[in-house]
Amino acid sequence: MFRPGGHGALLKNLITIEEDIIFVKNIDNIVPDRLKPETVLHKKILGGYLVKLREEIFHHLRFLNENEPNAKQLSEIAGFCRERLCVVLPSDFEIFSNRGKSDFVFDILNRPLRVCGMVRNEGEPGGGPFWVEEKRGGQSLQIVEKAQIDAESEEQKTIWESSTYFNPVDLVCSIKDYRGEKFDLGKYVDKDTCIVSNKSYEGKVLKVLELPGLWNGSMAGWNTIFVEVPSITFNPVKTVEDLLRDEHQGTITQSGRVPS
Repeated sequence: MFRPGGHGALLKNLITIEEDIIFVKNIDNIVPDRLKPETVLHKKILGGYLVKLREEIFHHLRFLNENEPNAKQLSEIAGFCRERLCVVLPSDFEIFSNRGKSDFVFDILNRPLRVCGMVRNEGEPGGGPFWVEEKRGGQSLQIVEKAQIDAESEEQKTIWESSTYFNPVDLVCSIKDYRGEKFDLGKYVDKDTCIVSNKSYEGKVLKVLELPGLWNGSMAGWNTIFVEVPSITFNPVKTVEDLLRDEHQGTITQSGRVPS
């Protein structure tokens, strides 16, 4: 078989969308109508925070593009990158020339942006938010799936099992730059994060080469912010038994009927 494998194939869907802000959510994360107001509220909060943060990023980018900033101004912008975007600056950043600092922070700021809702880890299967050591040095915030960790490493297993937050796939994405032009999203993919998995096709078991996942490898080069959202906004249905959870039960009315 020859076709793109894994949810990383959905990156092409994002590329074809013309809007500049995109909400991404797992299709199996559904709730009855009585719980939707809480979910909608936190969607608005995530979207509002992304818009606010993006306005600040665009302000800095326009300033850098139109001016020759001095050392104090560059220090303030670098502080924004470090404190608001959780960017780990190079250890020798302070000895860069002003031009070198300006180019570095401009490159950091001028990227796709995502704000990711995270819930408390309550044992659901899936990935989570972690600091990742980059091959080229430094660290970055990434969503990591269990298939990406070294199962033979006790250190990796301990870190994974002690994680306190879980990725429900609740993202708000900004895919246009400060000039209103779409980013080339293919430039921000970590191709080394592809994985091999087992799938079935027409009764046969196949080994599948999966593309870097949409929210892990395919967005590895994006600016990433994690925001805690209430667990009530995450109500997955992966098996029939999941429909028996309290969150998926309707409210019985006096007529005895269960509203949809």
